Amino acid sequence: MNRQLLLGAEAAALGALDAGISGVYAYPGTPSTEITEYIRKSPEAALRGVRSSWSANEKTAFEAALGMAYAGKRTLVAMKHVGLNVAADAFINSAITGVNGGLVLAVADDPSMHSSQNEQDSRFYGRFAMVPVLEPASQQELYDAARYAFDLSESVKLPVMLRLTTRLAHSRAGVVRAPQHAENPLHALLEPERYVLMPQNARKQYNLLLGKQKNLERLSEESPLNRMVPGTFPVGVLAFGIAYNYAMEVRETFGIDVPILKIGHYPPPGRQIGELFESCRSVLVAEEGYPVYEELLRGWFNDRNIRGRMDGTLPRAGELDTGLMARALGVTLPEPAPVPAIVANRPPELCRGCGHRDLFEALNRVMESFENRHVFSDIGCYTLGALPPFNAIHTCVDMGASITMAKGAADGGLRPAVCVIGDSTFTHSGMTGLLDAVNDRTPVTVIIADNDTTAMTGGQDSAATGTRLHAICLGLGVEEAHIRTIIPLKPHLGENIAVLSQEIAYEGVSVVLARRECIESAARRKRSKNPKSVNP
Repeated sequence: MNRQLLLGAEAAALGALDAGISGVYAYPGTPSTEITEYIRKSPEAALRGVRSSWSANEKTAFEAALGMAYAGKRTLVAMKHVGLNVAADAFINSAITGVNGGLVLAVADDPSMHSSQNEQDSRFYGRFAMVPVLEPASQQELYDAARYAFDLSESVKLPVMLRLTTRLAHSRAGVVRAPQHAENPLHALLEPERYVLMPQNARKQYNLLLGKQKNLERLSEESPLNRMVPGTFPVGVLAFGIAYNYAMEVRETFGIDVPILKIGHYPPPGRQIGELFESCRSVLVAEEGYPVYEELLRGWFNDRNIRGRMDGTLPRAGELDTGLMARALGVTLPEPAPVPAIVANRPPELCRGCGHRDLFEALNRVMESFENRHVFSDIGCYTLGALPPFNAIHTCVDMGASITMAKGAADGGLRPAVCVIGDSTFTHSGMTGLLDAVNDRTPVTVIIADNDTTAMTGGQDSAATGTRLHAICLGLGVEEAHIRTIIPLKPHLGENIAVLSQEIAYEGVSVVLARRECIESAARRKRSKNPKSVNP
């Protein structure tokens, strides 16, 4: 089949496969998860032996991808926007060393925070690293851009960022495939003066990176991802990525002959932008995410009739849409109909039968006797324990932070210092916090809610899947007598309360493993054995 109906994330994955990748490295995170899932399920990838298992976190994923690229192979690495924070050290320095085989970072941003704790814009990282960034506006462009990104990476010897946003990653359209590129042969280079970032080498490499910027600007001016749609309307639109679709829909729906400069390749084409500003009375800057380039343009053009997120023409937060774009261009639209009172929001909740429910019931029973009931937690399904009816956790900031926050609170005198973290999150970035607690002999109780999978993103295996957690905690220095295992089920409630009470009272580092298979994973496993079965 030459034409397929694909999610944007799947289009990026297929483009990478057809570009001849030898591996994909990733940690699951919405809205990027489907990129790697597609490759993992691809018969073609399996036949070729494309490496596609999940990494422990985004940093290890990027570094492994970098190693494969140093060896001359084409490699994809995928993550969501907050995951790039974890991988930032390797990403920024990979621009200094450059690459050998093509390396493409597919990073999915989440405007409106559908499943994230912030709206950060990964284009900042692209500018910071001074590498090319591609931001397609459609599924077909995503496929084509993924293929082009590997050619570009090998041409300029730099990693290339491919930016997706939620709306594009999770919508479908037809995608036409192109001929496949063969995988690169292995050709590792022995160039320590380039790849060993000692200061004398890093200085030379940094100057080489600076010297590449003019060529990157030239490539952007020539890129098919940047193009002008001419028009006679006095207000022009500078549309970045998916915002181009909204601008075009306004143009066609309301018959406004608005000139639109589509930007999908960074650094932005300065000459084309200048021509747009010269031909229009004012320019609306429409970018999904932060006003990254609106802010720069206000400096370049001395705020000359620039409209966008910074002046309130478009909202500062959240996703763009066609209605917002139409209003920004002067179209009067009717107010949306009010939501009927009978329609009520249903907050998310833990699955019926989830072991976390029984864990939080036991934990609440133990904590109710303490004046200071603060429980630190982390990012995963169990974060829903912050909501009614449990109201069991009180802090969640970033991956792996629960243990270190509990440690800091204990250092400040909080008793008891209790935290809840998932098995996947623990191996992602919680282990180092536990090591700090062990080294300082901090009185903290770490509850690892072990459901034997990365449940929140669809049930992927993690570095902790199986029975490894006990050995990991023991290896980090936790005393074996204070690594306890409980089974979060109603019949074990009394026993679980007793174990939690004992370990919370202990003036040292203790770990409680609350082990019970994810109810959804159990259902999938049962269905795979008996396809007629529906319920676990």
